[in-house]
Amino acid sequence: MPYIDESPTMSPQLSARSQGSGDSISPTPPEGLAPGVEAGKGLEMRKLVLSGFLASEEIYINQLEALLLPMKPLKATATTSQPVLTIQQIETIFYKIQDIYEIHKEFYDNLCPKVQQWDSQVTMGHLFQKLASQLGVYKAFVDNYKVALETAEKCSQSNNQFQKISEELKVKGPKDSKDSHTSVTMEALLYKPIDRVTRSTLVLHDLLKHTPVDHPDYPLLQDALRISQNFLSSINEDIDPRRTAVTTPKGETRQLVKDGFLVEMSESSRKLRHVFLFTDVLLCAKLKKTSAGKHQQYDCKWYIPLADLVFPSPEESEASPQVHLFPDHELEDMKMKISALKSEIQKEKANKGQSRAIERLKKKMFENEFLLLLNSPTIPFRIHNRNGKSYLFLLSSDYERSEWREAIQKLQKKDLQAFVLSSVELQVLTGSCFKLRTVHNIPVTSNKDDDESPGLYGFLHVIVHSAKGFKQSANLYCTLEVDSFGYFVSKAKTRVFRDTTEPKWDEEFEIELEGSQSLRILCYEKCYDKTKVNKDNNEIVDKIMGKGQIQLDPQTVETKNWHTDVIEMNGIKVEFSMKFTSRDMSLKRTPSKKQTGVFGVKISVVTKRERSKVPYIVRQCVEEVEKRGIEEVGIYRISGVATDIQALKAVFDANNKDILLMLSDMDINAIAGTLKLYFRELPEPLLTDRLYPAFMEGIALSDPAAKENCMMHLLRSLPDPNLITFLFLLEHLKRVAEKEPINKMSLHNLATVFGPTLLRPSEVESKAHLTSAADIWSHDVMAQVQVLLYYLQHPPISFAELKRNTLYFSTDV
Repeated sequence: MPYIDESPTMSPQLSARSQGSGDSISPTPPEGLAPGVEAGKGLEMRKLVLSGFLASEEIYINQLEALLLPMKPLKATATTSQPVLTIQQIETIFYKIQDIYEIHKEFYDNLCPKVQQWDSQVTMGHLFQKLASQLGVYKAFVDNYKVALETAEKCSQSNNQFQKISEELKVKGPKDSKDSHTSVTMEALLYKPIDRVTRSTLVLHDLLKHTPVDHPDYPLLQDALRISQNFLSSINEDIDPRRTAVTTPKGETRQLVKDGFLVEMSESSRKLRHVFLFTDVLLCAKLKKTSAGKHQQYDCKWYIPLADLVFPSPEESEASPQVHLFPDHELEDMKMKISALKSEIQKEKANKGQSRAIERLKKKMFENEFLLLLNSPTIPFRIHNRNGKSYLFLLSSDYERSEWREAIQKLQKKDLQAFVLSSVELQVLTGSCFKLRTVHNIPVTSNKDDDESPGLYGFLHVIVHSAKGFKQSANLYCTLEVDSFGYFVSKAKTRVFRDTTEPKWDEEFEIELEGSQSLRILCYEKCYDKTKVNKDNNEIVDKIMGKGQIQLDPQTVETKNWHTDVIEMNGIKVEFSMKFTSRDMSLKRTPSKKQTGVFGVKISVVTKRERSKVPYIVRQCVEEVEKRGIEEVGIYRISGVATDIQALKAVFDANNKDILLMLSDMDINAIAGTLKLYFRELPEPLLTDRLYPAFMEGIALSDPAAKENCMMHLLRSLPDPNLITFLFLLEHLKRVAEKEPINKMSLHNLATVFGPTLLRPSEVESKAHLTSAADIWSHDVMAQVQVLLYYLQHPPISFAELKRNTLYFSTDV
């Protein structure tokens, strides 16, 4: 039955479903229910709608009864020497509940026999019309609603007896229900009358839809709906702010402006906090652990009145202890585990596995996602109380840091006074956080509903064209952020366009998406002043000129053509284009139709043609990276400009005599990207399709000696050009990792970048092993990374030594 009300406290935006949406409620019925058309079916539907509404009305009356139940004993104790509440407090909290109860009890008693003894001629429009005419009582209740909630909250804080009463009110179950009683909080029950008006309005809409225009009820229901809608629109503006506000000690409204989860550095360790920004105060809280069924509450860690809050400038801030950064390879491991668990959950659901097993997997996934969320942020956001202490948050996104800073600075433009909260005032404010919060769950994918979009997996190609709207010349660049595993990360950065008001970058980037739903573009002015260094991470602070975000709508981006768009930010317009390649499409290895080039051509063909042991392209790119890119932060991880990579690809394919000159002038990330692209576009992986299953089995062996034998044996089994090139690349990557303190690229990071590139089977082979994009990412990629990591961590492997040992081993795999 559609209107049984067993939901928790609902959204205060009462007319959200009826205002400004495509299916807005209108007193005029839909076309097609003209007199006599489908009238029999319409009247039958009326009975179904009314039966459902009657059942929910019974529940509502039981809820009102449960709310009224403690009122009489509380009134009785109010006149004694030890009152739980004063008469005034009781009248404030339970204001108009008795009247609302009597109105609905009378309505229910009159409607029930009509529904139970149903016939097609039954009329009940007058009952709904009378109910609508009594909405004045609801208006009085709504006007008092905020005060009632705050009074109940204060009384709960100061009186344990009342707190126990208000946390577990017993609501009678429906007559036919097996459950005799359910426990509900007073706060939830006080919201029921407000929620009820919306539900009654929706029922009127449904009744009108299934009532023939010539039925005697039709004009009465139409009138009742008109009254209800007018009432809803008049009170909606009142309720919404009240559900996001508390009252200050001076009686002013303290509005919640923004809230969200942030990682705080507290006593040298990372703590996940829920931060609340009110109109005059910033409050940092932690959700208390409570036993099942108990009302959840926040514990305030600290607060700063906005009048006392300052952002220290780089030159003012003191050097802080170095923030411990989680090793990248451990973060990558977590991502792999999360993807693998996600895949297992999907398989369990597809095979209709036990719910207990699925819950166990979900719990494990949440634990890993929580750890990732806690340990991945590195961008410092420091705030200072001018009366003393300073606090440091770590964020994963500069966009997010800018949002918090701007929201606080906007509020600080008002005439704010400094204050100190008493312990009771702080309790009330902290107590209000639970019901006022707008962010309810930690932003991890395991908290998503099953029907929510899983996001996009694959590669997003973005060209940042140009920007307009700058008032004066500056050195300008853009960065691109996408969400991944519940948080945003910076993925690409354009070059700096110097001294201009209209930068034209025209740079293309390939960004890997891992369940992404949004793209953010931030525009910066480059700062070259070395005195402006953030002492929390020793980086120069560039000024954000503007920022914007768009949703990655699969229908828009999943086309073969480029989609051009503009993001407007603070009067600045940034023009960009994008197109998306799904992961299963991007995993294809396509042999080149022209065998004269090097890309997409078998490595044996290229080395034979060049009369070389290692392809020229591999030797030249490695030499250039070792010459001037080995200390580049994020070498091989950070995307090179796609147009530069394509230009290098064309030059190598044509064997142009200007290759060396072009390499010496090219951005080093483009050269690194060209080397990765060469291996990615080989018609079969460097470690071959034939040996792929054996590599997967070898890396899974537990016994170290057996694994060593197997992994060395597999290398011997490679064709000579493949083996020599692999060993050449292996030694290069080890030299890159030696510079990890400077370039931040560990062996594990390099294995993550190159593993899938060197091992991923060609399309024909991959069909046998892989199913969905998520499976590809989780199971096989994890193993591919582990294979390369095994060889990177192995003592030096010589081609001659391997071949000498061939005599002792069979080469059949």
